[in-house]
Amino acid sequence: MISILITGSTGFIGKALVLELMRHDYHVSIAVRKKTRLFSDKVKQYEVGDFEYNPDFSSCLDGIDCIVHLAGKAHVIDKTKSSILNEFRKINVELTLNLAKQAVKAGVKRFIFLSSIGVNGNQNNQPFLETDTPNPQGPYALSKYEAEQGLFKISEKTGMEVVIIRPPLVFGADAPGNFGRLLNWVNVKYPIPLPFGSINNSRSLVALDNLVDFTILCISHKKAANEVFLISDGDDLSTTQLLQNILKIYKKNTFLLPVPVSFIFFTAWLFGKKTDAVRLLSSLQVDSSKARNLLKWKPIVKMKDQLKLKKNETYF
Repeated sequence: MISILITGSTGFIGKALVLELMRHDYHVSIAVRKKTRLFSDKVKQYEVGDFEYNPDFSSCLDGIDCIVHLAGKAHVIDKTKSSILNEFRKINVELTLNLAKQAVKAGVKRFIFLSSIGVNGNQNNQPFLETDTPNPQGPYALSKYEAEQGLFKISEKTGMEVVIIRPPLVFGADAPGNFGRLLNWVNVKYPIPLPFGSINNSRSLVALDNLVDFTILCISHKKAANEVFLISDGDDLSTTQLLQNILKIYKKNTFLLPVPVSFIFFTAWLFGKKTDAVRLLSSLQVDSSKARNLLKWKPIVKMKDQLKLKKNETYF
């Protein structure tokens, strides 16, 4: 049985991935800053310390066949830092490449890196493809792109296989980030009208369980080696349609006001939320046909089912 090491195991995606791997009887180890009670003793835990200081992973790499590297920095809270990009680089680039180099020395065969669709760009008029010229916007996306480039250089020199996955917005019942905010807007005790009733954009999303399923496929599929994959459910929605679906699934009566998109953009700009407005109001589609054709992958869950799933707090 293949032995897997996971970083970022206590996050939204990591917890679900550990659970599914254990269900498939993989040998699962996790590298963590501090040991957690989230998992049972069936999951081997290795305490490696603060990820920002390029820790020594040698203790947890012995006998590992594949690493799934999910750990990353998505936000910089302290905006007074002299270089926001360097803050992202500490985790998203330096940690990633440090782990990859140690993996090579330990004989790890494959390294799966969870990147971001932001490497392609933050909006488009036609679906992104893996062959598109990267156009990362902002320090987070740029740091992910730099990590990808570094990993492929290591792969070329050493032969360790690399798999890059660039997902769009990942959703689930307990999702953090932008999708979590959408759920919070909908699930307030006393609903108020939301100004998102006439947004005609088109956005790709990926359900948590679909992303986990695809990641597991990439662990052993021979044709995944040294490839980049854009992954989505294939059911693109406007922001208005997305909110309508969420309202229907959770049986909420929040009214969506048909406020002009230009007015929402202007208001967001006034309050310094232009970047959030772009994510909410612009189009961002991905073409995941490569994953479907090359690896014969297809989504295993629909939105309505994913949003009804609540994961247990304790995992196998």
